[in-house]
Amino acid sequence: MIKNKLDQKGWSYSDVARRGGISRSTVHHLATSAKLAQMPQQTTLEGLARGLGIPVAPVLRAAAEAAGVNVYFENAPEIADPEVEILIASVQKLSPTARRHVAVLVESLLQAGEP
Repeated sequence: MIKNKLDQKGWSYSDVARRGGISRSTVHHLATSAKLAQMPQQTTLEGLARGLGIPVAPVLRAAAEAAGVNVYFENAPEIADPEVEILIASVQKLSPTARRHVAVLVESLLQAGEP
């Protein structure tokens, strides 16, 4: 997820570290480790989310999965795709007018046969 976001934004590990207030080595470790020995601290995950410009929840889920930890969110549906979760969280931050514009765009994409 981290590498994908870096590629999308054209950012480096240092860019994310600076934006999130965490070390570059931490960002690099989390981005390149398929398995984590332990769950990162909450402040680290918050800094990573801030540095990536995404909500904390998908970062928490991805870290938990990499550490082999089950995380349950009360009153939250399970979303398998972190990009969908980021999209939903981002849309929820929009004004009602902007959300209507997004809804129209999504509807037109669906009608055009986009998956």
